Amino acid sequence: MYSNSLSAIQPIPATASALVLPQAHCQVRAGFPSPAEDLGGERLDISRILVEHPHATYLLRVAGPSMQEHGIDDGDLIVVDRSIRARHGHIVVATVDGEFTVKFLHSAAGSIRLKAGNPTYPDIVPTDGQTLEIWGVVTSCIKRFTR
Repeated sequence: MYSNSLSAIQPIPATASALVLPQAHCQVRAGFPSPAEDLGGERLDISRILVEHPHATYLLRVAGPSMQEHGIDDGDLIVVDRSIRARHGHIVVATVDGEFTVKFLHSAAGSIRLKAGNPTYPDIVPTDGQTLEIWGVVTSCIKRFTR
C-alpha cells in the first residue's frame, strides 16, 4: 500500500531513564582534519537532547526508503513528538486508513498532501472516504552505522 510504513505498530514510549554519555569539548571537522584537541568534556543526557516532551514522545523504526532524501533511511529510529502541532514543512507520522507512514507534510490552500522524500514514491493525497490523521511530528532521526 504506502511503502515506508513504520514497522512498529506499537510505538515505544521515550520515557526511559536518562542515558548520560561524555561529550568532548572539540568539534569533529567533516572537511580537512585538524590536530587532536582536548577530548575531556562534560557529560550529556541524550534524552534531554532528543526528547522535549517525554510523555508525548515515542520511538518508531522506519521500514523502507521513501524518506531517504530527507536523511531518514530504512532501519532508522525516528523520535516522534505527539504534542507538537504539525504544520507545513514538518516531517510527520500519519495514519492513512489505519496504516502508519512517515512523510513530509505539504499544506497549502486548504489542501494537505503527504510527500515522500524519494521521487519513485507518489504523494499521498487523501480522497473522499479515506481517513488521514497526523499522529505526531518527527523531531529527530537516530542512525546506526555498525551492528
